[in-house]
Amino acid sequence: MYWTLELASKLDDAPWPATKDELIDYAQRTCAPMEVIENLQEIEDEEMIYDNIEEIWPDYPSKEDFFFNEDEY
Repeated sequence: MYWTLELASKLDDAPWPATKDELIDYAQRTCAPMEVIENLQEIEDEEMIYDNIEEIWPDYPSKEDFFFNEDEY
């Protein structure tokens, strides 16, 4: 399983919290790239409910990871 920022962003509008099957269904309905669906299928815990993408991909960058001061613009 590998994630990139582009692939993970396809789940930004997913119906969180969601199970693995709900996320796969969402990815298929929104025509996400096949890599997203394959990554979701590789998740081992079928019953776990995920609250956000960080629970699936812990390295997902947050706003704090970007050194950008929104107040300046």
